[in-house]
Amino acid sequence: MGRLTTHVLDTAHGKPGVGIAVTVYRLDGERREVARTVTNHDGRCDAPLLEGAALEAGKYEIVFAAGDYFRALGLDLPEPPFVDEVALRFGIANVDQHYHVPLLVSPWSYSTYRGS
Repeated sequence: MGRLTTHVLDTAHGKPGVGIAVTVYRLDGERREVARTVTNHDGRCDAPLLEGAALEAGKYEIVFAAGDYFRALGLDLPEPPFVDEVALRFGIANVDQHYHVPLLVSPWSYSTYRGS
């Protein structure tokens, strides 16, 4: 059974991104919210973002509220912050596979990849 998961690492502080709001949208002619959660103490979500029948082939977007996370840490960020909401768009071609979309983030940069 396929699933979509994520993991957020705060590369500025060398720790998991705890308490980051994560919203998933399906992009199928319109932008439709399909999941919403918050990262746990390990920077992961307690359950897959999507799995089973909820995971359909197509285009998706995950939005991470990174700016809110860094503000909550008490960092002195410019307004607007350089990195605020991080939106990652990607495609799911095979619903039987595991799609892991990690985010490595700091107040000044971010990167992602298809993990395992």
